[in-house]
Amino acid sequence: MTTPPNDEQKKEPNANDVYLWDATGAPDAEVQRLESLLADFRYSDRSLILPAEVPEVLHRSRGQLLGFPRVRLAAAAVVLLSLTFGAYFLLHRADPEDAGSRWKVSSLEGAPHIGSQAIAAGSSTARFRVGETLVTDSASRASISEFSFGEIRVDPDSRIRLVQSGPDRKRIQLEVGTIHAAIWAPPTQFIVDTPSATAVDLGCRYTLQVAPDGSSTLRTTLGWVGFHLNGRDSFIPAGAMCSTRPEIGPGTPYFEDASPSLKDALIEFDRALPSTDAASRQLDIILKEARARDGLTLWHLLSRTNGPERAQVYARFSALVPPPAGVTRDGILQLDPHMLDLYWNALGLGDISIWRFWEQNSNPHAAPTLQKPILKKQM
Repeated sequence: MTTPPNDEQKKEPNANDVYLWDATGAPDAEVQRLESLLADFRYSDRSLILPAEVPEVLHRSRGQLLGFPRVRLAAAAVVLLSLTFGAYFLLHRADPEDAGSRWKVSSLEGAPHIGSQAIAAGSSTARFRVGETLVTDSASRASISEFSFGEIRVDPDSRIRLVQSGPDRKRIQLEVGTIHAAIWAPPTQFIVDTPSATAVDLGCRYTLQVAPDGSSTLRTTLGWVGFHLNGRDSFIPAGAMCSTRPEIGPGTPYFEDASPSLKDALIEFDRALPSTDAASRQLDIILKEARARDGLTLWHLLSRTNGPERAQVYARFSALVPPPAGVTRDGILQLDPHMLDLYWNALGLGDISIWRFWEQNSNPHAAPTLQKPILKKQM
């Protein structure tokens, strides 16, 4: 049991206490021994001065000096990652009885419907499950969101069906109407089927409109989107747009700041039969109006022309955008796939290998045949 200090002890502080307070007085031997041991770690207000070159001995012993701490650091990192992923899995694991339900739907205006369920503005969100259809009437708008993928805003008079909702693939059918998609999931993991093409997100933000006749228009504002139908591909980077038609698929994309003459001619070219006089007349206008930036359009036209017309397209394209190493005129005229990919990448609009990977691993197919939707007035 400790004896409380008497009055004399209170008046006369211990010599060690005084020394430790202001370095006056005589410390005992144990304090001096500790000071000696800790001298290398004494505080100094001098700036740290590093040598101009690391001594050779440090180079030789680097592994010995740092190996053990690195091993401990790596082990700690592995443990931390394991705990993190374990917690994530427990918090977000899929419920087998509720698969595909992590899409949340909320009303932005009016009362959108999922089946017979109305979603009132300001109410709690509803879940969007595989096989269900979301419908907005002329007075309603909706937001569809999923924390790991992105958000889709749905305009009035739209009809959307959720087709797939796996951990690495989300797929919807836009039967009619307009959506504004902002996707932050990895490229190719969000897909939209329309009556005339399949849109594959390649890391972007875009607007997709489907008309009652099944035709569609896609405008990209960030990143790029791939449009696909039966082997016919179109790539739409930020600032560009592309239209589709049922049974024909994607048209030729173009930048929205292209000349009006080029855009009008391109619309007529896509409508005309290949290698006809009508198509040739429109192609002449396109080639005359094209800028270097319109290499996007000319690259697509290489595979949509034949014979002398393809040679014309290549001549204008190569004059505006010099072919990169590994690309030859003969190879392009023969539509050599590797050379076409090299030429696309030279445009600086995105690496086409992302698309090729999707083609090889995801078995893309034509968009399902969708019945022409009939929007009924919600009661």
